[in-house]
Amino acid sequence: MHKMGKKRIGLFGGTFDPIHCGHVKAAESVQNIFSFDRILFIPSYIPPHKESVDVASAEHRLKMVELALSSFDRFFPSSIEIDARGTSYSIVTLNMIKEMYPQTEVFFLLGIDAFLEIDTWKDYEDVLEQCSFIVMNRPGFCLADAKEILTEKYNQRMIEVSGPIEKENEELFFHKIYLLSINTLDISSSEVRERVGKNQSIEGLVPENVENYIKERCLYLRKK
Repeated sequence: MHKMGKKRIGLFGGTFDPIHCGHVKAAESVQNIFSFDRILFIPSYIPPHKESVDVASAEHRLKMVELALSSFDRFFPSSIEIDARGTSYSIVTLNMIKEMYPQTEVFFLLGIDAFLEIDTWKDYEDVLEQCSFIVMNRPGFCLADAKEILTEKYNQRMIEVSGPIEKENEELFFHKIYLLSINTLDISSSEVRERVGKNQSIEGLVPENVENYIKERCLYLRKK
């Protein structure tokens, strides 16, 4: 039980077009260290007029997330951004999550590539003030670069993580930015879509039930 009974929840957002084994493996690595009560996988909403021919609908992407997480006790799909049917701003999602899960510590999970663009987020400083971040390494990027984009105020909150985080070891008066180096799978959603479009195997790149769903629904096939 965490100190004072306060629960931890992780938010893992993305297009998930499609969700792949790299996403799941990263979440497992984070869970082994932070022991979240739950991790919510939150597919972003893409307005229909912005979808290209090879982008799956919000409903398909959510269903694939549901399938990929079906065997995990503490990983859950969330349709919160898809249901909102609008631009997915992290500050808006964060506020909704906090209303849904009061008295809960919230952590954003994201790759270093996405974190390096945080200063382009709507009200990003408010987001940094209201929750913690877990920044994961990605092939081709350096975790240390995270310290190049924020002010010293936020850099002082950065902690390199190598082992389990116990609540008793955390200071409670500000939110942290955890820099987490994990063994990542070098898989991308774009690679999966490309291979499907070329009629190549995606075995091992996505969970088996997701692979079957893609085949059954003829997703990502190139228009002739």
